[in-house]
Amino acid sequence: MISAMLYTALALYGVAIAISAYRIIAGPSLPDRVVALDMIGVMLVSSIAIISVLQGTKAYLEVILILAILAFISTIAFSKYIERGVIIERKRDD
Repeated sequence: MISAMLYTALALYGVAIAISAYRIIAGPSLPDRVVALDMIGVMLVSSIAIISVLQGTKAYLEVILILAILAFISTIAFSKYIERGVIIERKRDD
């Protein structure tokens, strides 16, 4: 019963990732694309966690951690780019 629910959740995550991928491709603005990219990152993390539960292993925990960190950093970088136009600010002594 639980495995059927987990497989259903994986299928629904797949549909949600496809919808988010469409939003990245056809998004009307850059902030919409950034939110969709962050949403894909969160859904991938949770999908990998479900796969880890289904397989009964802890081998994917490092992958989940690294993917979550990369998704967070990319969201921060994109939002900084949207706000200021640059990601890394360099101070120049003129």
